[in-house]
Amino acid sequence: MSFTASPCGGVAMAVNGTEVVLKASGALHVPAHEALLVADLHFEKGSAYAVRGQLLPPYDTRETLTRLERAVAACAPRLLVFLGDSFHDGRAEGRLAADDAARLVALASGRTLVWVVGNHDADGPRALPGEILDEMALQTLVLRHEPRPGVQPGEVAGHLHPAARIAGRGGRVRRRCFVTDGSRIVVPAFGAYAGGLNVKDPAFGPLFAGRPMAAALGTDRVHAIGWKSLVGD
Repeated sequence: MSFTASPCGGVAMAVNGTEVVLKASGALHVPAHEALLVADLHFEKGSAYAVRGQLLPPYDTRETLTRLERAVAACAPRLLVFLGDSFHDGRAEGRLAADDAARLVALASGRTLVWVVGNHDADGPRALPGEILDEMALQTLVLRHEPRPGVQPGEVAGHLHPAARIAGRGGRVRRRCFVTDGSRIVVPAFGAYAGGLNVKDPAFGPLFAGRPMAAALGTDRVHAIGWKSLVGD
């Protein structure tokens, strides 16, 4: 598995033979197809908690949309793919503020939107533009929400919200991350309120035969981290 630093601060590499760029935003760019992939936005997670009496600041959807708009502006993709759990629950689309819904509609202008469904949003959106799919193929890649165990060449998935905890002389830090062995990749959660699962967790074990690389998200660049530098929680 080889990778190079990208001028945008990301990491460029091949996943199952298809060139991709791991972006500091948490998005995955597939330049040859002018495609941008994001996972686990969990729109309206804050309002879902509020309904249950757990009050969180109700700005997660707005913040996630702002970050998404910046990522789209940076790459100008013709294809924008949401890799599942775009909404936190089946009623979340109905809780969207009108201006937030309008921002999602605007993202479809001049490009194709694809909503790959996940376990939180199995039916996909009802009133927003875009195609709704269980999974899709893109060159040598297979885009789906939940990674499958065993050998899955070209799989690009979310669901697990990977996070890297890094040990160094200055202490330990924890960051959302990509995790990949060059054959498949699990992308980080994009949503403002989405948590993270340490890549040392046993849930990642069935996905990689060897030791994968974690690509941790920094403020404006992606940091490739070797497996030996990672620690559990």
